[in-house]
Amino acid sequence: MSAATPLAPPAPIRVRNPRTGEFDYEFTPPSAAALGEIAGRLRAAQPAWRDAGIEHRIEVLSRWKAALERHKADIVGALATDTARRLIAFGEFGSTLGAIDRWCREAPQLLREPEGTSGAVPSIRWRNQYVPYPLVGVISPWNFPLVLSFIDAIPALLAGCAVLVKPSEVTPRFVTPLKRAIEEVPELARVLAVEPGAGETGAALIPLVDVVCFTGSVKTGRIVAEACARAFIPAFLELGGKDPVIVTASADVERAAETVLRASVLATGQACQSLERVYVHESIYTDFVARLSEKARAVGITWPDANRGEIGPFIWGRQAEVVQAQIADAVAKGARVLAGGEVEDHGGKWLRPTVLVDVTHEMDVMTEETFGPVMPVMKYRDVDEAVRLANFGVYGLSAAVIAGSLEEGEAIARRLDAGGVSLNDGALTGVMHECEKHSFKLSGMGGSRMGSAGLTRFLRRKALLMQTGAPAAIRQFDEALLN
Repeated sequence: MSAATPLAPPAPIRVRNPRTGEFDYEFTPPSAAALGEIAGRLRAAQPAWRDAGIEHRIEVLSRWKAALERHKADIVGALATDTARRLIAFGEFGSTLGAIDRWCREAPQLLREPEGTSGAVPSIRWRNQYVPYPLVGVISPWNFPLVLSFIDAIPALLAGCAVLVKPSEVTPRFVTPLKRAIEEVPELARVLAVEPGAGETGAALIPLVDVVCFTGSVKTGRIVAEACARAFIPAFLELGGKDPVIVTASADVERAAETVLRASVLATGQACQSLERVYVHESIYTDFVARLSEKARAVGITWPDANRGEIGPFIWGRQAEVVQAQIADAVAKGARVLAGGEVEDHGGKWLRPTVLVDVTHEMDVMTEETFGPVMPVMKYRDVDEAVRLANFGVYGLSAAVIAGSLEEGEAIARRLDAGGVSLNDGALTGVMHECEKHSFKLSGMGGSRMGSAGLTRFLRRKALLMQTGAPAAIRQFDEALLN
């Protein structure tokens, strides 16, 4: 191809409906050149956004919240089609509005620049200047399309950054009504762009930005991290998990079974904080398994009536194949299925809550991320064994402990290699974001998206060092002074 030959425009991407299995939507991602133009426009607008100050940014984000509310029906409707989840789509929308409120409330205090005096040289005063990264790139996944597009973008905007978001090509329908809400706030539209696309779009985005926030699998996270290293920019990675839960001998068995069920299968288990390994003390194991299996069998799927049932289809149909393969591997190695176990094809693909017993760490279902409504249960003898089993493997995103008291649970939680541990509940990191946490092992790297760091990680610190006394003179370093 000669240098003068124009590049072919990107091909349209066809999108499958997770409920029907049919391709009923398509969009055309931006070309690399178009993405570069978008990034350039955002970058050019960022200094004015930064210099306008936090009160201006809060006012703009507040107007955007009102615009989102005006477009709620269209955004939620598109999300519900993207994910085949109606109730959770409403929850995503509400959570995003809540994030705007939270960060608008907390940002002024977090952006106050500290100052002090040197302990070594009292005549030197210092002050930090906070300098936001000019352009933040967000690469978000398909399991919570709206929330995970803006969990990083909202605090970055309030920090004074411009933001370019690339949502997943699996769930792009919500972007069209979302863009309408952004366009209603011109000041925001100058520093925020949302462009869905596949891996090629994400790869093209990385060299254009100053920092990347990525949520997704470990496999893709490694690719993103390597690309960021080549571009010499930071990467904040929130990757996969294989979250364990320990149920102690003193736990309320009924409550424990109900909690494990909900925290494992909510959103069809398609959440990084879902519980995926269940370790139960041998003294209550039989009772727990019986109750969990009974509860699992009582859960309904959203077929044939989309308005009934707790478990929706797999958003990404290929994930059903991954989950079914893990179940088959476990059964082949000696596991027994007490509930569920078979993917149902109704156009889309559903799996009823699945309980597996007689599982071991030689099975994929106990070592690889499942991302489906599967609960493999293993018994343990004592706390030391439970901790060893829970700490097994390459993941360390989050975990849970269900015990007779919070004190007992906390003592165990402190020994777990995970960034967030829910006590007497499960998957609390999905609903409570005020406490800072890091991802352990291969589950991620970089600054926390929770707690105050969720905003302050987008600020570089410049040190302004002020000499209030007489500067040191060169003669003070004459070697003769030692004679």
